[in-house]
Amino acid sequence: MSWLLNLYETYESNIKCVGVFEKKYNDREYTLLPISHTTQNAQIEVEITEQGDFHSARVLDKDEFSTLIPCTEKSASRAGSVVAPYPLHDKLSYVAGDFVTYGGKIKKEEPFAAYIQQLEGWANSEYATPKLKSIYRYLSKRRLIKDLVDQSVLYLDENQKLISKWDKKYEHLAAEKPRIFTAVPGELESVFIRFNVYSPNQALTKVWQDKELFDSFVDYYSKLLGEEDICYVTGEKLPSTDKHANKIRNSGDKAKLISANDTSGFTFRGRFTHSNEAASISYEVSQKAHNALKWLIHRQGKIMESRVFLVWGNDDTNVPICTDNDNIFAMDFGSESSRPIAIKGHTNEEFAFDLAKALSGYRNKLAIKSASKANVNILVLDSATTGRMAVLYYRNLDKKLYFDKLIDWHSTCAWLHRYQKDEQGELLQFWGAPATKDIAFAAYGPKANDKLVKGLMERMLPCIVDGRKIPQDIVRSATHRASNPVAMDKWEWEKTLSIACALINQREGYNVALDKENMDRSYLFGRLLAIADVMERSALDKDEKRSTNAIRYMSAFSQHPERTWRTIQNALQPHQARLGKRLNYYSNMIDEVASKIPMDEFNNKPLTGKYLLGLYSQRYEIYHNTDKKNHEGNKTGNDDDQDSNIAKVKK
Repeated sequence: MSWLLNLYETYESNIKCVGVFEKKYNDREYTLLPISHTTQNAQIEVEITEQGDFHSARVLDKDEFSTLIPCTEKSASRAGSVVAPYPLHDKLSYVAGDFVTYGGKIKKEEPFAAYIQQLEGWANSEYATPKLKSIYRYLSKRRLIKDLVDQSVLYLDENQKLISKWDKKYEHLAAEKPRIFTAVPGELESVFIRFNVYSPNQALTKVWQDKELFDSFVDYYSKLLGEEDICYVTGEKLPSTDKHANKIRNSGDKAKLISANDTSGFTFRGRFTHSNEAASISYEVSQKAHNALKWLIHRQGKIMESRVFLVWGNDDTNVPICTDNDNIFAMDFGSESSRPIAIKGHTNEEFAFDLAKALSGYRNKLAIKSASKANVNILVLDSATTGRMAVLYYRNLDKKLYFDKLIDWHSTCAWLHRYQKDEQGELLQFWGAPATKDIAFAAYGPKANDKLVKGLMERMLPCIVDGRKIPQDIVRSATHRASNPVAMDKWEWEKTLSIACALINQREGYNVALDKENMDRSYLFGRLLAIADVMERSALDKDEKRSTNAIRYMSAFSQHPERTWRTIQNALQPHQARLGKRLNYYSNMIDEVASKIPMDEFNNKPLTGKYLLGLYSQRYEIYHNTDKKNHEGNKTGNDDDQDSNIAKVKK
């Protein structure tokens, strides 16, 4: 119940956001839903005059579908042929009093009768608003379909019956296929209608955004709730419910987190007679917790296929998500302007210091908050079926501990990367941990399906939050791909290489700076491979972009280093004559590194992933060596290009 309690507290802490609409990056609006409200995709908007007459109607564009509507317990969970009308906006079969007249098919009772009776109770109550009364007066006339036909929104056949599906035989009725048949999935009976009130004298708030109407239904419906029971979340005695919200990830989502509707199957398995014996949750808490969850997902959740990754704080929802590196170390969370800050550290210790400084403003704000609420929640949701959703992972941490974990992760699983782009499309260099989606890129390739990616993201959470080591199979897969550069483009290999180094580094604790005192066999062989690569690259013509022999033989080198090294050395001989004075510089480096490998270890035993660290660090060292007079005087343009690309990292 702790995740429900924390969501409930989040709702209470952000009560000022209820009914306030915000926009996401895709311009879709969302809000923290009032209790007794949900969202639904509407395809037709009908405008009513203040006097209760029809004004106009139109088919909505796809980005306008999402509509905030009032709902009851029954309507929020209705399914199949059960008649359970929404209080105001609903499907055509519910809101059209002339639905049967125009050939509409109903299975049992007429939905409109139940709908208009329920609407009448609200419209005649002390909580009714003028807009609500206008809509009720119009719908009581039972002429919605007739007006929609007159407005050329719906169409009738030769028998004056409603056309459910468009066919070629109806082409004489319209020059092209009417928009409504494209907007509605399935038959036209399922089209959802939303209502608005039009005034020629003033601009009225849209009905589905009107806080006065929200409050009207909340107050009215609160008098109709069921019996009171002990709420297992708050411990208070409140009206309970056994019908909980769906539409958690989007307005078409039918999966529920809490459900106990299988009274004839094996839900209780003989342990309980009624579902409330297992757990009782009050209607208010259920509504607020689910609405807070929907709001957080729309606002800051990461959805991969159907899996939701969500991080939030009870008192301050703006908490950086641990599975991303976007803005983790590039933004000052304590600054009102959120201006970028420069993180210059190129070692684990320097980066940890700079990152801690970057987050210090945000952490200082936490000291002002109540210690009991200064928590971070990490939640992962997914559904195996269309009707059931599960909490796959949940942690509740102190915020200070959470930020300590972030700093630890981004300074231990860290390496120098150059694959992200800025707003101008220029490549950026950064030292830190890769995002989990980029780790999936390195481990499984850019064409990995979403199922693999979301599985990896879930497996990485304990590594970030609990400080566990990255699973060996992920490291092994990334190492294997980084060892096979000929199978990918250069940019893809460079990205895979730096990410693989970061994963290996989380276990080893190395830095990008070359460690000349490191006597690890794999590290030294990696240095040899880097020298051979740069040596051949320096000898190539400026316009020659082919891979060097060191890169082409990299996969074989990782498995049989001694044998492959001889092959690489033989392939270098034709290029040595073109190096001139620079040959001594590279030859001396090769001799120096090779002499550090003991004779009994200069064999064909496969290398560990540490050879990638040696390869990367040695290349970095050569291109950033401040004393290059032994080999820089006669460099080719191709070498200059390579140097200039990597030298940007120092800026």
